[in-house]
Amino acid sequence: MNFASHLTGPKRCAVYTRKSREEGLDQEFNSLDAQAEACRNFIASQRHEGWVAIEEEFQDPGYSAGTLERPAIQRLIKLVERDEVDIIVVYKIDRLSRSIMDFAHLIELFRAHDVSFVAVTQSINTSDAMGKLLLNVLMSFAQFERENTAERIRDKIDASKRRGMWMGGPLPFGYISRDKQLVQKPAEARIVRHLFKRFIELGSVQRLSEETRASSSMPDFAKSRLYKMFSNPIYFGKIRHKGEVYDGRHKAIVDEITWAKVQAILKTDNRQRAARTRAQTPALLKGILFGPDGAPMSPSHTNKGKKRYRYYVSQTVLANGAGACPIGRISATEIESLVIERIKGFLLEPEILFSACRASKVIGLTAGEEELAELIHELTPIWENLFPEEQARLVNLLVEKVVVHLEHVEITLRLDGLQRLASEAREAA
Repeated sequence: MNFASHLTGPKRCAVYTRKSREEGLDQEFNSLDAQAEACRNFIASQRHEGWVAIEEEFQDPGYSAGTLERPAIQRLIKLVERDEVDIIVVYKIDRLSRSIMDFAHLIELFRAHDVSFVAVTQSINTSDAMGKLLLNVLMSFAQFERENTAERIRDKIDASKRRGMWMGGPLPFGYISRDKQLVQKPAEARIVRHLFKRFIELGSVQRLSEETRASSSMPDFAKSRLYKMFSNPIYFGKIRHKGEVYDGRHKAIVDEITWAKVQAILKTDNRQRAARTRAQTPALLKGILFGPDGAPMSPSHTNKGKKRYRYYVSQTVLANGAGACPIGRISATEIESLVIERIKGFLLEPEILFSACRASKVIGLTAGEEELAELIHELTPIWENLFPEEQARLVNLLVEKVVVHLEHVEITLRLDGLQRLASEAREAA
């Protein structure tokens, strides 16, 4: 993030000009010419600093600054990416962009390639200290705008969900989306009703999953997929949002009595699974938990009578003995619970959604803010119904690294994990 100028050699300057309307462009000396002349005169005044204007012109006549889909600005971006320019010179900031988000994107690009930015009529020159200070103020406004945009998205989803509207995201099996409304797919809806009925008869997700796997007349439903289906109030004609359930605008697939029977069986099953010994539960943080010295912490346990206590133990301690690391071991239950709660908290932060969407460009996935927000809000209510193996898989999908320090825990998220989870949800729907 350094705008340090080159100490030797010429500073290659590119002049960018833009005019929203085409009126007057046919004049012998038009607005674009005036902008370019002012910019080139400024470059000439900095000749003693080694500033040299490149010959290529970057003019966008008749283009709005509300988007970066302009031919000249795209050519300029490619020039920056090829490291073939040192300074971008414009008449005013709004010639470059009127969108704070687009402006922030451009400045981040300039920073990454050590390119300075100059607005000749506004005394903004990021090659000097004062210009950098002003730029930091502008970037603070850009950050404020990003957070406001995230809040508007979240508020829109909140209000729409409370009115029972479908706001996008992975479609539940049995429905299609038509004009932003959930509509039943008759063939799939029949399968959903059959699955609810058979679950009541069998009382076991495991047996039902095996039954679907052996059937030639219906899709194969994994246990995690069945738990998600049986916990989703959409099938009962409702919409869940942030722990609350609202009347939906779509038609229910199962009736009230069927839904109530399934929920009663799930609660009983939850208590039975909770009574299992923790020895049957995989270590959620295996391979991603590290101590303050950077050494991995491995799962371990001790038995006292009939009770088993689980821990994560520092490899440094295992290799060199007690006292070799400030944190020799830590309760598995405590650190796993803390990480899960912190993940839930992180995912509600607006910037996480934007970061995840930016990460999608790298890995080729396309889930947007609303779809990711919907996915996040679905994770919490179904978490307890997931098998331990599936919980461990989700943690490893969403968390890159957990470092336990003496006074705090540092968690690094996998921003592309949300996108991959959204992709899985689309495929499973």
